Amino acid sequence: MTSDTRQAARDRTLRVALCQSNLPVGDLAGNLERIQELTARAVEQGADLTVFPELSITGYPPEDLLLNPRFAQAATDAVGELAQSVTDTVVLVGFPALTEDLHNAAAVLANGTVAATYRKHFLPNYAVFDEQRYFARGDDAVVIDLAGVRIGVTICEDLWYPGGPGQWATIAGGAELVVNLSGSPYHRGKGIERERMLGQRAADYCCFVAFCNAVGGQDELVFDGHSLVIDPTGEIVARGAQFEEDLLVVDIDAVGAARRRLHDPRWRQSMETGDSRVRTVKVARASRPGAMIAPTATAPRLEPDAEVYRALTLGTTDYFRKNGFKRAVLGLSGGIDSALALTIAVDALGPDAVTAVSMPSQYTADMNREDGRALAANLGVELLELPIGNLADAYDRALAAPFANSEPNVAEENLQARIRGNLLMALSNKFGWLVLTTGNKSEMSVGYATLYGDMAGGFAILKDVLKTWVYRLSRWRNRETEVIPIRIIEKPPTAELREHQLDTDSLPPYDTLDAILEAYVEDDRSPEEIGHLGFDPGLVGRVVTMVDRAEYKRRQAPPGVRISSRAFGRDRRLPITSGYRAR
Repeated sequence: MTSDTRQAARDRTLRVALCQSNLPVGDLAGNLERIQELTARAVEQGADLTVFPELSITGYPPEDLLLNPRFAQAATDAVGELAQSVTDTVVLVGFPALTEDLHNAAAVLANGTVAATYRKHFLPNYAVFDEQRYFARGDDAVVIDLAGVRIGVTICEDLWYPGGPGQWATIAGGAELVVNLSGSPYHRGKGIERERMLGQRAADYCCFVAFCNAVGGQDELVFDGHSLVIDPTGEIVARGAQFEEDLLVVDIDAVGAARRRLHDPRWRQSMETGDSRVRTVKVARASRPGAMIAPTATAPRLEPDAEVYRALTLGTTDYFRKNGFKRAVLGLSGGIDSALALTIAVDALGPDAVTAVSMPSQYTADMNREDGRALAANLGVELLELPIGNLADAYDRALAAPFANSEPNVAEENLQARIRGNLLMALSNKFGWLVLTTGNKSEMSVGYATLYGDMAGGFAILKDVLKTWVYRLSRWRNRETEVIPIRIIEKPPTAELREHQLDTDSLPPYDTLDAILEAYVEDDRSPEEIGHLGFDPGLVGRVVTMVDRAEYKRRQAPPGVRISSRAFGRDRRLPITSGYRAR
């Protein structure tokens, strides 16, 4: 190979830096500073193109902050300020572009200016997304000509479907690389789904794909990072870390994509006829070190249990940190739910930032008190013991007259849960601690939880975790060392609100219950369809009725980490008052 040939090959090789970053919603000044810091790091590594996630200036999703024109204008101003500092690389940054309307946009920053603005075309309006509430749709594609290498710009959903800006930029605009700025939230299995989908787009368009995703927790959503570079055959070239910030620097050989296209007439025909939907902007390439580096090593993909556990810890960490809390507190019963919730909290926040509170009643078994103490000792957390027997007696005396001539029932049981909730909230009010609730998705689904009792708090770690997954994650956490005492995992679950109480007194076995809940809540199957899966129709009807009747409770629940494809809250929004019954 001659020196001229080597130089030509080098000129067609693009060094891309994907800045997989945790940028809090609304912190415009902080996000601008962080973006500038990461841009400087990318420049140090010789990046020709530096990419940030979707709406990175504002953090994602900013929701109704976008309806405040001052917020959108401030974000636009921040992009202008950022552009002035970009001279040694080309930067793609996400922001809400406020002109005659509001767009979910990506700014192309080069040579101290905003060289172009791309506007998102496909605006999702399903599951947790409400983008059509805020944004107008873009109707064209932007292709950056960076020293002869053509780069198509897309935002998240724009590459999720065949056609649209991805196709316009590649087949009509000749882009050899498609960059995707994304704020794609996590649910179980989402990473594998994205890898397959983006691999298919790369193969379909015979181009490289560089996917830069957000990372971090935002209220109930968790963004897993897992950024990718994929070659024109659909193979993964590089993968970013999951659930942590990462700077992924990769050299992309655009010549490879161009050569493959010589055998496909689609590009020649499209380039000859052109497409009015494609805008091309030329930008100069900054000088950079001549020596090439090897592509970044591909981070291994986490196994399912590890993935879910990391989502829960990151979601808890960021809710705590971004809202300015210094300490968290939760009730520790000696049961499996509070055991897992405490373990996640300690892994997320550290033992010095968590207090556990044991609140035994006359129905609390000595075994459970012992198990709670053992867990607290294993985790190294402070454990307070606040017995509630005398408080429960005082409530019974206060209610003796109105409760006269009636048999004890769930009202007396729930008083104990509400006393515990009051004690935790008193600690929160006194010291500014964040109360973490310990209920799981199975309980929340069927209303097996007490309003103003075990539901009282600021953040619900296990809100989207079915009971069977509680056991699964507990065993996974114990895989190397027994942190959660094995007796907690093996004993039958009980609320301990009356003598000899077990969860199975009120609910079917959790294996059965969770399978029905997954079908009804997450897959939206009808009771009849669920019955055809082999479940007793009468049991299905009972479970469905419990789910429907508990909507008013769920509406009052605190936020919690979303790990499923259909969580309560943002995903599943049903009326409390409704005459419709599923059939």
